[in-house]
Amino acid sequence: MTHQRLYINIDHVATLRQARRVSYPDPVMAARVCEDAGADGITAHLREDRRHIQDADVVALASQARTPFNLEMACTEEMTRLAERLRPHQVTLVPERREEVTTEGGLDLPQRGTAVERAASTLTDAGISVSLFLDPDPHQVEAAAGMIQVIDGFEINTDRYTRAEAQEAASELARIVECARLGASAGLAVYAGHGLSTRNVSAVAAIPEIEELNIGHALISRAVFVGLDAAIRELLAAIG
Repeated sequence: MTHQRLYINIDHVATLRQARRVSYPDPVMAARVCEDAGADGITAHLREDRRHIQDADVVALASQARTPFNLEMACTEEMTRLAERLRPHQVTLVPERREEVTTEGGLDLPQRGTAVERAASTLTDAGISVSLFLDPDPHQVEAAAGMIQVIDGFEINTDRYTRAEAQEAASELARIVECARLGASAGLAVYAGHGLSTRNVSAVAAIPEIEELNIGHALISRAVFVGLDAAIRELLAAIG
């Protein structure tokens, strides 16, 4: 079995740059290092408050990334228009609150399904693959399956699993497994990400239904000590 596709989220390269509002480190240059080290794709989240990734980064990544580019974004008209114009390989729709430090959970499709489906339909019509960021909740996955005409798949939020200890982690992993199987059986592509690192990724990578992993903060943090190339190769070894 080959490893799942590994997409590297380069948001926190931009976080470091924005701390000084200078031109370095450059996320596009980071993307090239990631690709050379074996990453299968690049992910970046253009947040509404532009706290790290900027519009110019997304424009550059959409045109210069040598592997598929996955744009994470809120389900808003502004972001939908931007994605229509840039046409990244994939868009992952995520919930967003300006007060949060990082994305706190998945989309609530029973509550926001109409708006999500509208945005997904627009993006699909533009030739963009659409994914939804969801908590490992069967009800959310079932709601996503009802949108299969306008989405290709969904990304399981692994945050609770990565924060859990021992027995609780096993329970959280079981929820991920259940939702991965449910989504795949419905004909959806299944991805996973949030909080994954070399310490905890192997169990998620062992789930056969999961096709793609998105990993960012832990990888960039490790790169501070060993370099981006070495950090990615460590991660690929952990994935197996």
